[in-house]
Amino acid sequence: MYDIFSLPDLSFPDNFLWGSATAGHQIEGDNIHSQWWAEEREGKKEGPSGKACNHWELYKDDIELIGELGHRAYRMSIEWSRIEPQEGFWDEKATSRYLDILERLRKNSIAPFVTLHHFTHPLWFEKKGGFHNRDNIRYFERFVEYIVSKTAHLVESWNVFNEFNFSRHPHGGGLKINFLIAHSRGYHIIKRHCDKPVSTTVAFTNWVPLRKNNDIDRRMTDYVDFITNEFFFHAIRTGEIIYPHFDAEYVPGLKGSCDYWAVNYYSRTMVDSRKAKFQGDRFVHKKLNMIKRDFYMSEMYPEGLIDNIERLTDKPVYVTENGCSCTDDRWRIVALALHLCAIKEAIDRGVDVRGYFHWSTMDNYEWGSFEPRFGLVHVDFDTFKRTPKPSAWFYREIIEKDGVTQESIRRYLNELPTMRVQ
Repeated sequence: MYDIFSLPDLSFPDNFLWGSATAGHQIEGDNIHSQWWAEEREGKKEGPSGKACNHWELYKDDIELIGELGHRAYRMSIEWSRIEPQEGFWDEKATSRYLDILERLRKNSIAPFVTLHHFTHPLWFEKKGGFHNRDNIRYFERFVEYIVSKTAHLVESWNVFNEFNFSRHPHGGGLKINFLIAHSRGYHIIKRHCDKPVSTTVAFTNWVPLRKNNDIDRRMTDYVDFITNEFFFHAIRTGEIIYPHFDAEYVPGLKGSCDYWAVNYYSRTMVDSRKAKFQGDRFVHKKLNMIKRDFYMSEMYPEGLIDNIERLTDKPVYVTENGCSCTDDRWRIVALALHLCAIKEAIDRGVDVRGYFHWSTMDNYEWGSFEPRFGLVHVDFDTFKRTPKPSAWFYREIIEKDGVTQESIRRYLNELPTMRVQ
């Protein structure tokens, strides 16, 4: 295990942007016109989102709390299914609600980073085939034009999509290609309305071979890395889309359509060429049972963040998601210190990292369950009471100091937490 009590004090560059992140469907509640909501009701998801955190009603208090916690930026999504619940009908009340959210963030000196598609979209769009049908991109363009024209004066930075790159499904290439095209079109629509920076967030998994001395595991690692990570970076850098089982395609306007790299990082994943989905087991000696079920992360591997973002020296980088799911909040303090140390080391090696967004601001609906706890703020899902955890105050102190110090670490942690949830 890592010894965070031996970490050096860390100072980050001037104007480094500190914030946290959420997604609309995961916190707002009652996102009833989305395809995800319909799938929940049909039993296709493990559990329904329901009211989630009831943020749609409690957003005023939440924004005040985010300000109290010292965050300088906040990454959120605008739900297309609220804005256009039926095809061609624009919900002005929902639009006004998002405008009020953005205005309140600004008044609290919190820079809004807005994502336009975070996994969910209107059910009517899904019934037309969603992004699987390239002709449907025009509906997304129409939404982008509508909402950006009304909110551009309030938004500090944009993400067109969140994490469409991650799937390893053998038939997922056509969907990824369409997302790249839709990203490019969304980028240029935004640029017609403002000069703020635009990107699309990448789920930047650190893939490593399960058996480092096995040639096939190494080859499959390169393959998986390409179909989840590198195909995206190549497309943005060159305008050329290369993906297995598809002819290469050059897309006008795609080259350079990210002003910065937006990366979400949690941990590494072992690649086992002997498994159908290449999903290898973690090393037993590295597993951390931070929660009763293995949700998303059972290992801390901050060095994987360095490995990944060292590739990205051609543009500024924002870490738009990073965090850990744990029952014992002390693990979150450990994870924050370790991953920020990794980011500082990457900066010292020449990567232009300009900001960090912790996932997540509050405990939320994690795409099928309320059991994972990623939040800096505890949420009681019965009463919706918000209670900042010690990690929230630790993070506020990091923001105030623009860095991590042993004084801060030892104020909030006097020993490493136990390794197993009881």
